[in-house]
Amino acid sequence: MRALVYHSAHDVKVDTVPDPILQQPDDIILKITATAICGSDLHLYRGKVPGMKEGDIMGHEFMGEVVEAGPAVTKVAVGDRVVVPFVIACGSCFFCDMDLYSACETTNPDRGTIMNKKSLKSGAALFGFSHMYGGVPGGQAEYVRVPNANVGPIKIPDTLEDEQVLFLSDILPTGYQAVLNAGIGQGSSVAIFGAGPVGQMAAASAKMLGAEKIFMVDHHPYRLEFARQAYGVIPVNFDDVDPAEFIIENTNSRGVDGVIDAVGFEAKGSGLETTLTALKLEGSSGKALRQCIAAVRRGGMISVPGLYAGFIHGFLFGDIFEKGIGVKAGQTHVQKFMPELLTFIEEGKLSPEIIISHRMPLADAVEGYKMFDKKEDNCRKVVLRP
Repeated sequence: MRALVYHSAHDVKVDTVPDPILQQPDDIILKITATAICGSDLHLYRGKVPGMKEGDIMGHEFMGEVVEAGPAVTKVAVGDRVVVPFVIACGSCFFCDMDLYSACETTNPDRGTIMNKKSLKSGAALFGFSHMYGGVPGGQAEYVRVPNANVGPIKIPDTLEDEQVLFLSDILPTGYQAVLNAGIGQGSSVAIFGAGPVGQMAAASAKMLGAEKIFMVDHHPYRLEFARQAYGVIPVNFDDVDPAEFIIENTNSRGVDGVIDAVGFEAKGSGLETTLTALKLEGSSGKALRQCIAAVRRGGMISVPGLYAGFIHGFLFGDIFEKGIGVKAGQTHVQKFMPELLTFIEEGKLSPEIIISHRMPLADAVEGYKMFDKKEDNCRKVVLRP
């Protein structure tokens, strides 16, 4: 089959690789009908996430048709159209029993990016996301093996097109969980840092849940303008103003009820942070987090769906304490949210497909990565079809 394969930083190719086969009784084989390039894929593409090996198949946002099923598969059948969550969970461990699927302690033999050696339990394996997260082949391919198929995949009715539901795999539940973690509801105010796909889905979710005022912080005018038109956000370009100051000035000098850091560790930081990160003396830029801490009101919530790894200097934990701020972060418990989000799509409350800007065949995936990485041609989201 053909698949998008990692070779090294900024070097991915569509190669011919062996077809996947069933390995466990609860596996399925999926014929991919649609897959997408995620912002998290760019971390891998840029060589920023350890554990990638030459030959790894990339991609964790995908859906398709079940063409094979193991004897223990009961939730789906050959011929079903399904969307697959990027998190691989067993459904029956200590954490899965609490609906904390991304903390599943059985699917990933590694420790993720945890540095504290006292943290013995791993989190869940992820599709196409380095050997620190299980080394499971991804779905930017013609076919993919899906383990634990009784827990993850969700069946899609024929009344919905692929593009309407594809983002149930990651960015839609990630944005939705981020909004819930920030405590946003009817009449709330929220600031979303990062107008990429997850930030856009957070804006859509916040609007659906009744947020009264949504600030969106970025420095790409086309992304800010899309969010303004689609979700009614107040755009804030951090090249023009200090975002936290602007937000505070426009919230009665208090700050917003909740903030969402949808940027993560590749936030544009200071020159010193960039140098320290290059020297491996700093794990990530803390610029976006510092802005979040400043922009949220006392007693508010910081929600972090953006990927972080390692340590951060200048974290300003004293400000978190002084303001009584709560923090929630981590990978998304996708399986928990997929059914209700599918219902919202069916009811017309969410239309995640409107963020798609480019559609390409899988054969052109390399060009899609370059375009998305460089923000060329007003690229918001790329969907690939084998």
